[in-house]
Amino acid sequence: MSDATQPRSPGVSASTPSVARINNYFAGGKDNFAVDREIAEKVLALAPEAKAMGEHVQEFRQRVVAHMVEAGVRQFLQIGAWLPTQRNVHQIAQEIAPESRAVYVSDDPVALNHARALLATNNRTGAAEGTILQPAKIFEHPVVRQLIDPSQPVMVLLIGMLQYIPDDFGVYEAVAELRDLLPGGSYVTITHTVFDTRPDIAEAIADIYRAALNRPTGKPRTMADVRRFFDGMKLIEPGLVYVRQWRPETPVPDAEAVKTWIAAGVGRTS
Repeated sequence: MSDATQPRSPGVSASTPSVARINNYFAGGKDNFAVDREIAEKVLALAPEAKAMGEHVQEFRQRVVAHMVEAGVRQFLQIGAWLPTQRNVHQIAQEIAPESRAVYVSDDPVALNHARALLATNNRTGAAEGTILQPAKIFEHPVVRQLIDPSQPVMVLLIGMLQYIPDDFGVYEAVAELRDLLPGGSYVTITHTVFDTRPDIAEAIADIYRAALNRPTGKPRTMADVRRFFDGMKLIEPGLVYVRQWRPETPVPDAEAVKTWIAAGVGRTS
């Protein structure tokens, strides 16, 4: 979409960057503004591999959703900035098990508008306004209450969004609260940029997002930092790994996997 033709939603500003739209640009989408592209290009100047990394996350999402459906999960909750892609959670799940239900949760107006338009004819799928920082309110939302049965396991996807939230926003506490709200036997799936193998660019990239999102206390995280999000849960095999090494169709050598410096893991609630 062009800046001139994109309809403005309430609360949307073409001069204010959006995580959803920045990620959309990385994924090759057109639902972004010049300010989003500018930030993405700054990141790409430091890490040209960022676009390929986005593709690897999309591939992981397809693998992990399919795995959970095959394991018997029929309820999916994706939380965070999201814009439609070619293979969305509900499409992956419903191709395998048509009775599967999915809700997309975001506090980004553009993401919500796109989701509602995309899902208008699918009565097993919905969109709800909310944020990971207020998990209890997510489960109180009418759309979530309508589609998600609180007595049955749920798969929650926190894909590429926790990395933008500083520690002092209470993000670890929020994920722990979410965990405690889920029925037993539910799953929390996380992908998160990590800088264990790229300490040379960690602060430079963090600076870009700190300025863009006006979150000066944000800091880059490591694998050990991300592992803390799974406290109180049991990581299913293969544990917390680089995203290309989470149950790939063919093995990915370590030297190749670390080029996509994104951690991925799935925790099971007790």
